[in-house]
Amino acid sequence: MSDQLNETSIVANGRLREVLTDTALCLRFYSRLPVPALPWELDPHALPDFARMTRTVPLAGLILGILPALVLAAALVLDLGSWVAAILSVAAMTVSTGAFHEDGLADTADSFGGATRERRLAIMRDSLIGSFGASGLVLVFALRIAVLAELASRMDMAGACVAVLIAAALSRTAGLIPLVFLPPARPDGASHAVGQPTRETFWTAAALAAGLAVLVGAMAGLPPSGTALMIALAGLSGGALARLASRHIGGQTGDIAGAAQQVAEIAALIGLLTMVARSTT
Repeated sequence: MSDQLNETSIVANGRLREVLTDTALCLRFYSRLPVPALPWELDPHALPDFARMTRTVPLAGLILGILPALVLAAALVLDLGSWVAAILSVAAMTVSTGAFHEDGLADTADSFGGATRERRLAIMRDSLIGSFGASGLVLVFALRIAVLAELASRMDMAGACVAVLIAAALSRTAGLIPLVFLPPARPDGASHAVGQPTRETFWTAAALAAGLAVLVGAMAGLPPSGTALMIALAGLSGGALARLASRHIGGQTGDIAGAAQQVAEIAALIGLLTMVARSTT
């Protein structure tokens, strides 16, 4: 009996270490946060292997939402107004992630100026930003700030902060959709380097993201219909970006995944705002 308990404890400890390691690697990949090396990590700066670590993406996304949520709460407590609070919250997310996903969206938007698949891929690799990319960034930031400001003005502080957390987890999970369901568009890009997640692990991640959204939303008193619409719209927008990428470049890149995350975040927040607005009219 004692041997069985010891064996079970060793297995459980190993799985916990694996989850913590994968989450730490995801946080380092997705952000500029100073995530310390765990005592048992052999290479803390290795690229995450998304073929294995997809299931921890929702948890990493939730953690990334903590700082922007705290900034939003602090600004609201200081009575700076919902718009200033929303701007500061979005700025906190952008700085902590190093504009990781925003860069992907800008490159994806710029690629619409290319007439051929090869030209579009070349544009996406170019570090310069064009008119499509600049316009896309302006629109995305405007939408994220405006929707969050409306949520902050129509909900209590806890609800608005939880919306940030849920959107961060759902959108990063939705950003995996192009990586899962499309082949890499080029053999040497970032999406190829981090490995292609399996559909099985993706659906596990999707279930975890939805479960976290429902649980955290219920704790903050979000309308269940709003949480459900956040989940649905995040998934649909990720699927829409995957379909667009398939037609546009015949596959996926890291930029496409970044664009999917940005669109999914906006879609999720709009979904919640729609239900909140309906409940207050």
